[in-house]
Amino acid sequence: MKTKNMSKQVIILFGPPGAGKGTQSELLTEKFGLFSLESSKVIEREFKNFGKMTKDSPERIVECFGEKFDVLVEMDNWKRGILTAPPFATKLIMNEIQRVFDQGENLMMSGSPRTVYEAEKEMPQLEKLYGKENINIILIEISPETTAFRNSHRKICQLIRHSILHNEETDQLTMCPLDGSKLVRREGLDDPETIKTRLVQYKERTLPLFDYFKNNNFNVNKLNGEGSVAEVHAQILKLLGNEFN
Repeated sequence: MKTKNMSKQVIILFGPPGAGKGTQSELLTEKFGLFSLESSKVIEREFKNFGKMTKDSPERIVECFGEKFDVLVEMDNWKRGILTAPPFATKLIMNEIQRVFDQGENLMMSGSPRTVYEAEKEMPQLEKLYGKENINIILIEISPETTAFRNSHRKICQLIRHSILHNEETDQLTMCPLDGSKLVRREGLDDPETIKTRLVQYKERTLPLFDYFKNNNFNVNKLNGEGSVAEVHAQILKLLGNEFN
């Protein structure tokens, strides 16, 4: 249920692969009635729509912010853990942001923006639509070792594509307890070599966002994401403060 203070609020979570952005996004979405915009799912959805493209498909070339991109190349990079070209990803996300705002929704963003380039495009749009004072940004920090462990043990359900937390109770699960679909690994994306690539990409291209947000006077904080889901969630609620109590 939405609280009386939830008018035009935005929460942005970012951090390395496996930081729990998706899990915390689901909890916050449920708690505060936010619309969840998870960049990885938006991009995955679009690539599925493009799934039947061939080298001879004229629509494989798309234009974003004056640059042209080959969708098949972007799909291949995505499968190998290389970030989707920022202009291509940004256009997808900005279209989604406008659609959500037009529906009158409060916004929960997980994993976007992912680069300073994307932030320079998306943040002015968010500021114009929602107001800078209503944008709350949190960096969830975990170690590279934790990233490797969490991603190599990650399972998602085939139907809704949400992650299943790994612990002793879920280790042997083969079916999703929420929707009954088969639990699978994200083919390619969570392989050891791909995880290493994603970590390098995060350090070089996503982590600099923290300084960008600070330098542009956005409300940004960081927290330790190594604890349990409940512990990290409690830290997030504390950082969000009065607007979400």
